This record gives sequence, C-alpha cells and structure tokens, in this order.
Amino acid sequence: MADVPHTRGPGQPPAPPAALNLELLVHGVGGTTAEAMLDDPRTVRVTGDDTAGLHRRAVDADAEERPAQYAGRPVPEAYCWSGLTSGNGARALWLVLLPFMIVNLAHWMRPAAARTHPAHRVYSVLVRLVALSLTVLLVAAACEVALDLVAWQCAGSVRCAAGTGWLSFLAEDNGGWWSVPGRRLVVAALLPLAVAALLWWLSRRTWDAYESAPPPHRSPALAKPADEDGPPLSLPGFWFGRRLVQRLRAAHTAAALLTVTSALQAATAQYDVRQDGALPALGAALGALGAVGWAAVLAVVVRRGRSEAVADERTDPPAVRRLPQAALVLLALTVVHTSWERPGWHAEGRLPGTGYFAVSSVTQGVLVAALAATALVLHRRAPEGHRSALHGLGGAAVALLACLLGGLLSGGVAQRVADTLGPGAPAAALPGPPVVLTWQAAVIPVVVLAAAVFAAVGAVRVRRQGRRLVPDIARGYPDERADDPVRSGRIAAAIARAGTTDSVPVLVGTVAVLTAVLGAGAVAGALFSGRAPERAVEGAPAPLTAVAELAQGVGSWLMGALVVLLVATGRRAYRDAGARRTVGILWDVGTFWPRAAHPFAPPCYAERAVPDLTWRMSTWTELTGGRLVISGHSQGSVLAAAAVWQLDPRTRRQVALLTYGSPLERLYGRWFPACFGPGALHGLARQVDHWRNLWRLTDPIGGPVKVAGVDQGPLPDPRTYGRTPRDPLPAPVLGHGDYQDDSCFAEERAELLARLGTRTPPGPDTPPGGRTPADGATSPRPGRTGEDGGAPPATGRAARPPRAAERPRTGPAQGSAGRSSG
Repeated sequence: MADVPHTRGPGQPPAPPAALNLELLVHGVGGTTAEAMLDDPRTVRVTGDDTAGLHRRAVDADAEERPAQYAGRPVPEAYCWSGLTSGNGARALWLVLLPFMIVNLAHWMRPAAARTHPAHRVYSVLVRLVALSLTVLLVAAACEVALDLVAWQCAGSVRCAAGTGWLSFLAEDNGGWWSVPGRRLVVAALLPLAVAALLWWLSRRTWDAYESAPPPHRSPALAKPADEDGPPLSLPGFWFGRRLVQRLRAAHTAAALLTVTSALQAATAQYDVRQDGALPALGAALGALGAVGWAAVLAVVVRRGRSEAVADERTDPPAVRRLPQAALVLLALTVVHTSWERPGWHAEGRLPGTGYFAVSSVTQGVLVAALAATALVLHRRAPEGHRSALHGLGGAAVALLACLLGGLLSGGVAQRVADTLGPGAPAAALPGPPVVLTWQAAVIPVVVLAAAVFAAVGAVRVRRQGRRLVPDIARGYPDERADDPVRSGRIAAAIARAGTTDSVPVLVGTVAVLTAVLGAGAVAGALFSGRAPERAVEGAPAPLTAVAELAQGVGSWLMGALVVLLVATGRRAYRDAGARRTVGILWDVGTFWPRAAHPFAPPCYAERAVPDLTWRMSTWTELTGGRLVISGHSQGSVLAAAAVWQLDPRTRRQVALLTYGSPLERLYGRWFPACFGPGALHGLARQVDHWRNLWRLTDPIGGPVKVAGVDQGPLPDPRTYGRTPRDPLPAPVLGHGDYQDDSCFAEERAELLARLGTRTPPGPDTPPGGRTPADGATSPRPGRTGEDGGAPPATGRAARPPRAAERPRTGPAQGSAGRSSG
C-alpha cells in the first residue's frame, strides 16, 4: 500500500517552518578571498563594505526565504576582514609605527591578578609613560638629524656646506638672511614638525575608521551588569576605546610639538644665559610655559586609562582636547624668539640640548624596571594554574624591546645622515651624532651575535628532537606499514619544528636581558668617557682597539641597514598588493588589541571586526530563530571567541563555537594571561552553548585550549602515511592550514549544530569545563582522542601519533605556518 501524504486537517495549526542553520566562517592571518573560503567562484556580499564584509555563495543569498531546502546542512557565510590590515597603500606607512605597536602589546601582557588590585593601575600608567617616551624619542631623533646634524653642524661647516649644494642658502659663511643660526634651526624644524604631523594624521585617520564601531546595544531584559571579576573581553566597553585614543592622541601630539619647542629653546638658552635684556627674559618665560605644557601632558597620560565597564561615548573637556593647539601656539612664539638675530652667535661642536638621548635611555630603563617589579607583584597574586610567559615579565621584556627598536631606528637614521651628508664632508669632519648613540651602536653586534648563537643551538636541538620522534611515528598509523625512514623523518621534523613556538619566550627573555645589560653599559660608557668607543680605548692594547672599532662600525651599519630595510619594505608594500598582504600579517597579529598605551600605534582592527561579528550573530539569530556555528581558523578563532564573549546570554544559547589551528591558549593564554588565561577560557566554555577545538601536533601556531570536553585532537597529519586506495598519492603535511579538508571538521560541525540548545544551563556544581553528563562531552567519543585521554583511533584512516610524540618544547624559532584556510 502506497504511503498517503499527511494533510493538515481543518483547524489544525500550520507546521512550523524548518529552522535555518548558519556557519559563520572567519579566516586567519594573511587574509583570503570569499571565493576561497566558500569554495565557489560565484559569491555575493550580503552586508559590509570593501574593507570588511559578509559574503555568501550566489545560490545561498536568499537562503532565509527557503529554509526547508537547507535541512541537514548549514548555510556557509564568510566574514572577510583582511582589508582592515592590508588594504590600500597607506598601510605601508604603518611600518614607522612598529615600536609603538610593540609597546602597546605590553599593556595587555599584564599578569592575571584580580582587576581590583591597585598594581594594575600602576602597571598601566608605567606602560603609558614608556609609550610617551617613544613618541618623544622619535621626534627627538628627527630634531637630531635636522637641527643638529644638518642645520647646526653641516651648515656651520664650510667644508660640509660646500659639498652639499642644497644647503648653500643656509651656510653660515654665506652671510644671507637664513644663515643666522637661529633661522637655520627654524627652517630645519620643519622636518620634525612633519614627523609629528604625519603621526597625528595617521592616528586621526584610523581613529575615524576603526574606533567608530560601537558594540551592539543589549536590551535591558537581556543585558547583564558588568562583572568586574568576569573575563575582560566580555565587558561592554572593551572594544570601544574611542575616548582614550582621542585623549592620548592629544597628549602625544602636544608632546611631539613640545619636543621641537624644547630643542629650539635649549639651542638659544646657551647663548641667552650670558646676555642681558628682554631676549633672555622672554626665553625664560617661554621655558616656563614649556614646563607647564610638559606637566599638563604628563597629567593627561597618567590620570586615567581605559574605561571598559561601559561603552564610554563621552568626550574629554576642552582643556584636554586643546593641548595640541596650545603647544602649537607656544612653538610659534618660540620660533619668533629663536629667529631673532643674536650678535656673535656661531655654531660650534654639537647643538646644545642633545643630551636627551642619554636621559631618555636612563628614563626608559627606570620605567621598564618599575614595570617589571609591578608585574612580579601581579604575578604573585594571579590565580593558581595560570601559565604566564617569562613568569609574568613578558610585558616588561616586550616594552624593553620596543625601546630597543625605537633606539635602533633613531640611532640608525642619525648615523646614516652623519655618514652621508655630502661627498666633501666625511663623518670625521663633523662632531657627529651624540656619543650615546655611538655607544649603543657598538653593543648591537653583541645582541645580534647572541641571538644568532641561540638560534643555532635551538636548530640543533630541534634536529635531535626530530630524530628521537622517528620511532614513535609508525605507531600513529596502525593500519598501514609505516617503515619508510624518510617519510617518518619528515613527519617527525614537522612536529619538532612546530614545537619551537613554545621556546619563543626564552628567546625574548634572552634578548631583553642582553639589551638591558649592554644598554646600561653603553649609557655608562658614554656618560663617563664622553667619547666614542674607539676613542675611549685609546692607549689600550691594539686588539681591544680593533674590537671597539669593529663593533662600532658593524653596529652603525646594522642600524642604518634596519632603516633602509624598513623604507624599502614600505616602498614595496605601497606599490605591490601582494607585499602589502605579507606586511599585513604582522598587523594581523600585533594589532588585535585596542590602543590602550600608544595612540600612534597601528589601529586595532578588532574594534571593527568584533562588533561586526557580534552584530551579525545577534541580529541573525533574533530575526530567524535559527542556530549558528561561528567557525574560526587561527587568528579568526581569537576574533570568534572575542565576539562570543560579547553576546547576551540568550543569543549564546543559539551559538556554537568551532575553532581550529587556534592560538587561544598556546600563544594568547601565555602572553596575555589576564584576558586568555585558564580562568577566561574555562569561563568561555561555560558561557557558550557548545565548543569544539581541533588541533595538530604539526601546527606551529594552534594547539589545544586545555578545557575538558572541548579539545578534539591531535588530528593525524599527514592524513595517511603512504599510498592508499583513498589517497593514491602521498598526502602532504598540512601543519597550520587546510583544517576543513579533514573529515573530522564536517563531523564536529554537524554535531555542534545537532546539539545546539540541548545543553543544561551551568549551575554551581558544573565542572570546570562547563560540560555536564547530559552533554555527553565528559569523555571522548569512540574513535577519537581528546585532551582527556582515551585510546588512539582505529577507523581505517591514519591515526594520530601516540602521546609519547606530543609536541616538544625545544628550539628558539617559530616554525613556518602552512596555507591559511577559512
């Protein structure tokens, strides 16, 4: 008998429409296209713009109107955000901001003590002061080049000015109107002013584009008050730092202008102090106003940090916002005062006031030491079980490296300009840059040599570790004859190389310690000897003199080479979109965090991306009532987790999280423990409806999140050891890429969608992983092994290597990542 279709009788309610499922894909670093993420050449953008948008396959554009056709499979939707970091050619200018980006990271590396601990405020203030010193250092370097080397030393030297035609109108022996020392300095001040204007323009431009995306408004019935003890990334105002960036931008712009002002005032003070009349009195008054301006800048920087409990959309008082204008007025008055003709004033030696570089080095050293002490206090108050890079000193080490890079850039520019002012002016004909820069150049080869030795030793250790893993590889493929030593060696080497990522803290710590010790020695040598290294050892044995000359020469060359490399990279990135995407990888990793310490750092793309994802998940689930899996690879998994943290509780019950190749615990958990430590990740597992994380031993970036019931892996890589009917050609080692090609990916996604909404709300007796027996996630499923243990799979496909071959913790350098997939 044929089946009779069921028909709805009179008065019966209509059958509910089938619920639609959505998979929201978020790609990782380096960017990709919507066509590659969706595996379809015909895609359409459903919302967003060219910078960041949501895309679907053309056939799925109107999926919400026909949900019944998608029964049993989700609608794929791709969020492409690579335009936020590698868009137009202006991104190439961000290379100048590299020290600012690094010091901004130090703010977020604070240990995971309770946020109410008073040392948190001290830590934040110290990082902001280090950031301010870097702004002053960069502008002071421009002043050193333009005011001292060009306008004071070269224009005041007959030999140098004669060999540099473009300086003829400023030459002191020319006798023209511009040949007066003060007026030469005013003309030269245009260069540091241009640097300050560029920094302000970049910050203002990105502030309008990136810090303008507000978080979604939560309804009063669903919104929860900010939990001061909860994960920081769940706070409503975490991704809306518009007010702080505006305040710090005003302070740093004023500081840049005051640096130029102070350089001009210091140059005239040496002459005016020996004179009588109105000119010295005016100079003293301008100096007092400059001191007031510096006090105001420090007060703004120290007074208040981020406001994360609420989305703060207020503006600061006019007194704060008008700081740059006040500094500009003071600069204009100083320019008039400096331009005044002073009888008998001639350029001799170095420009007065160039001792800033020694003072800056000492100041930065004191600030970093205080930062390290504060970090240790916070680290001791951190919850038990937190794993922090360098025992809580990661932020201090990174801040010191930012100072090192800032010193390299400033010293490198000064050294190159001093060496190449003109064919008629070799370096010996001029006093040259400040002595402290020469000493700092002399210690750079030692740091580079130590890092090279460390890398070589690490490479040897990785090679030995790979050889030790070879016998274990065969046991991971019980269904195949795994007896090829070459194949086993390649797999073991991939696992060993992937483990080098865990040794990066040791390398960073080593370079930071060497930088601190040698930097202190360089400052001491400059202050006590007052001469360059090769002159300070005059009369010493010939080998010592030769070593000093070699170190200074090589260091000066390395400093200049770094500047040339950055300029060449920026030029290529400006013209070549492919090179711009490569540079964009650096920004993908370094600019995830909001600008909390330095307003001139490259902008935080997450302040646009996280609200985009949060808005999409909130509005789509509310409009359709469907279920959603947000699927993130690599850095995309960090964005996905951050967006889930921002959802209200009701929306979270309709959302599952799937991460793969994720650095959430391995990198972010170690370097940023306050935001991604064990407590935060366990809290995320409790808050989201369901979460699965896929990882491989060969992945140098991703790893387990170490939350019970979440990790599934390590996945076998390569998929098969040798040739099989399913893979007649040798399978490649995928490492960090192509997770979606693994059959486990589709299985986990289907299970997440099937189990959405079935989880029991967490209660006081919920285990740390947030999984209850009803979830069926407290033990691994048959045929799979998670972090909880269990037997290796035996499913006819290649099994993973045994736990004896777990990721090694050796080697100093990070392995290369595979192709990034959506």
